[in-house]
Amino acid sequence: MKHRILALVAVLALSACGTPAEEPKASGPAKLTVWIMDGSVTQELLKKFETEYEAAHQGIDLDIQIQAWDGIGERVTAALASTDAPDVIEVGNTQVAQYSASGGVTDLTAKVGELKGADWLPGLAQPGNIDGKQYGIPWYAANRVVVYNKDLFAEAGIKEPPKTRDEWLEITKKLNKGGNQGIYLTGQTWYALAGFIWDEGGDLAVQEGGRWKGALDTPQALAGMDFYKRLQALGKGPKDADEANPPQHEVFAQGKVAQIIAVPGIAARVLEVDAKLKDKMGFFPIPGKTADKPGTVFTGGSDLIIPAASKRQEEAYELVKALAGEQFQTELAKAMSFVPNRTSLAGVLSGEEGTAAMAKGAANGRATPNTPNWAAVEATSVIKQYMTAVLTGADPAAEARKVSESITSTLNSGS
Repeated sequence: MKHRILALVAVLALSACGTPAEEPKASGPAKLTVWIMDGSVTQELLKKFETEYEAAHQGIDLDIQIQAWDGIGERVTAALASTDAPDVIEVGNTQVAQYSASGGVTDLTAKVGELKGADWLPGLAQPGNIDGKQYGIPWYAANRVVVYNKDLFAEAGIKEPPKTRDEWLEITKKLNKGGNQGIYLTGQTWYALAGFIWDEGGDLAVQEGGRWKGALDTPQALAGMDFYKRLQALGKGPKDADEANPPQHEVFAQGKVAQIIAVPGIAARVLEVDAKLKDKMGFFPIPGKTADKPGTVFTGGSDLIIPAASKRQEEAYELVKALAGEQFQTELAKAMSFVPNRTSLAGVLSGEEGTAAMAKGAANGRATPNTPNWAAVEATSVIKQYMTAVLTGADPAAEARKVSESITSTLNSGS
């Protein structure tokens, strides 16, 4: 689900004429360390893949490590600069250039044809391609929808999901009673806030005269934050945490939360906690200001990269090839309701409610500001801090000015 584009430093190429020199390999199985982000794949599917892959590739020992999104930028940057980096890392599709700029990511341009690159989703392939070189291999795409508890909707007499923001607030108020939360929305779910700001005609940052300027202090952005505040108040989500703290799928699985904002694939994680919720979860696009189109959403996803410091470049590439291949893409899409990395695989999820809701939302999808330093903005967590300040009583206009100034400074650093 992630983050942006920086100027490029030359990196090692994985090709016949550019394979990095490798240290002598130790005897015994080749251990490949893989970083997969929390929420991307179910444990069941990962175990299945690991077992089948090791059986088909004798001498390979996979060490799959689950990583939290919180603080991942710093961890990946440190890993790429080390001499003991993982062999394959899942990264946000818009983070690829940030990492590539360090010179620590392998250039996989020579492998694009073999990986069916002509069929990749542009939204995943393009952010991974910097100055004509492909560093990120598309893995999956997704955007957020509203996941709801059908039983709680029925108990409240709600027969169909809301089509507008105003309807959404009214329905959520009805659901917020009797010990139930109308919605579980944490104070720092900033991708949801971005959508509300875009709906109002605002943005996170804008470009003026060749320079970037933070834009959270505009009337439009403030209106988006005001809506977020009203919606967030209709539940008990912590105002000083994001959706990973605690994991919102665990909260939803307790059966007392009517709605959460998440990618449809979170349903699989909910069922890992409580299988009885099967068939009790519904999905609808995040409502917009009017009924004629859904709310604006951030459309993101993940790419796979190979650190240049990996001592097993060929084995790492073969693993990426399998993870990005048709078989695993189909299994991943079905297990997590993600959009596969290839346009030709779009039909594997036809007829699924969550995917249909996601597709409707994607029609009104947006991306964060296309600037080299946006990843640095995210790394500072200033937007999250701004949200918490407003939700806990600080003056919205004053806090918006401060965060906008901070964003402006970060985006123009080094220019």
